[in-house]
Amino acid sequence: MNFLLQIFYTFLKIGMFSFGGGLAMLPFINKEIVEKHHWISLSTFKDIIGIAQMTPGPIAINSATFVGFKIQGVLGSLFATLGVITFSFILVSIATHYIMKFKESKVLKAAMLGMRPAVIGLILSAFILLAKNSYSLQDKKSLIIGGLIGFLLFKTKLHPILIIFFSGILGIIFYGIIPTF
Repeated sequence: MNFLLQIFYTFLKIGMFSFGGGLAMLPFINKEIVEKHHWISLSTFKDIIGIAQMTPGPIAINSATFVGFKIQGVLGSLFATLGVITFSFILVSIATHYIMKFKESKVLKAAMLGMRPAVIGLILSAFILLAKNSYSLQDKKSLIIGGLIGFLLFKTKLHPILIIFFSGILGIIFYGIIPTF
């Protein structure tokens, strides 16, 4: 039970000090789970992020659930997920009234404007973390798939599910499971 409480507390800290959503949380999750506690490897963390991105729901909750499961099974999932959402739930419950009351406040607006670049920085940090030493950056086929998918995402209005499906098909074709003619 003590280890489960440690999982809860770790994800509670991640939930408390992460602002900007799930992608902005990734550097915090990496720091706590991979670097500090060594509960999973960086490679496993990257795999979990990939799965969390593809499954329905917020990436922060999905990541916590998958990490918790990886390190302590179903109870680990429960404690990690509850940990990551507890602070947000309490904060939103309390703050809703005050945010609506002060939504026109110049101080609140200025603070929010100041936080936006920090969120972008956190998301870029997550991208760099996941890209650094990634096999995908050393493999020409993966670079081609990434380039095509990036192009499709920016130039079309295809649904993300179709993009993921298309990526899978390209992976099957490029990595030789289906012979190319």
